[in-house]
Amino acid sequence: MNPEEASNMAEVRACVDAIDHQLVALLAQRFACMRAAAQIKTERGHVRDEARKAQVIANVAEEAKRLGAPPEIVASLWDALVEASIAYELGEFDRLKG
Repeated sequence: MNPEEASNMAEVRACVDAIDHQLVALLAQRFACMRAAAQIKTERGHVRDEARKAQVIANVAEEAKRLGAPPEIVASLWDALVEASIAYELGEFDRLKG
């Protein structure tokens, strides 16, 4: 559903719920990538990469701007997502190699 076509709150909520479903599926894929990274990396200290984190956040902020979403909010969300991803990857690294 296109949000601009919503004429009542039930339609808006259905749109949000559908988007949330898609986002969770994408997050599951992203965390699968973190598991793969944990398997590939040979040193725990390689999990945190501040330069890569900055690059990822800059990339999504730019994409948000291009798409008309608030880049500062998207950057803040991604900062939290990247930190959660790092924590998850560290846990997976320890589980696999600890």
